[in-house]
Amino acid sequence: MANCKIAINGATGRMGKRLIVLGMEDSSITIVSAIDVANHPKLGTDAGEIAGVGTIGVPLSDTLTKKADVMIDFSSPLATDHVLESCLEHKTALVLATTGLSREQEQRVRDASRVIPILWSPNTGLAVNVAMKLAQVAAKSLAGQRVDVEILERHHHFKVDAPSGTALKFGEMIAKEMGQTKHQHGREGRPGERPADEIGYHAIRVGDNPGEHTIIFAMLGELIEITVRVTNRDCYAVGALAAAKFLVQKSVGLYSFHDMLVL
Repeated sequence: MANCKIAINGATGRMGKRLIVLGMEDSSITIVSAIDVANHPKLGTDAGEIAGVGTIGVPLSDTLTKKADVMIDFSSPLATDHVLESCLEHKTALVLATTGLSREQEQRVRDASRVIPILWSPNTGLAVNVAMKLAQVAAKSLAGQRVDVEILERHHHFKVDAPSGTALKFGEMIAKEMGQTKHQHGREGRPGERPADEIGYHAIRVGDNPGEHTIIFAMLGELIEITVRVTNRDCYAVGALAAAKFLVQKSVGLYSFHDMLVL
């Protein structure tokens, strides 16, 4: 494929630095812009030096500095509006992996996808997205039965949102197939007998765990567990770079990993 020119928003974060490292190792990718907040103390510093790979000729900036085919955003909801505005202004496609967006921001993403191609996913791991398809198949097959669905997730103690965006996406997909109307975040006291129309979420925050999700479909006498574990954060960067290369070939619209992986 033709060379894909990529901008990275949140370039000094854990994911941003790994995107730089792995992007530099991919001959089909050129990193043309590295972006972070306007008051960042390393503005002007070469992004390769920040990532630990030496000089790459791309200084850290607070805005898009060169024409890019695709921007990858692993940052925070505080930056999302600015990212959307920048991509719309420059007609740059967007891989959006930031979680914790407000309903208003989610709508702005949908609106922007009518102007530029956007691949929007709370998780860019390839295995996680395959696991989502497996959960969707299980939910569709078991719809109409008495099934208790619980979602357990573990992440590092630095993570600021709970449950994870990935856990919520699992729940959203399952509820669409099975019709649950309640999303119960943890339990305490005497909540009484578990109702059939809820999905339970349990968020665990420990150490440096990069991500682990278990989806339980439980019936009387039998259950299904779908578990996906991340052992190295690089899988998210690999998936995001693959998504960028997928998106650069697409027309205007809103895409997901299910489109990319043909799930």
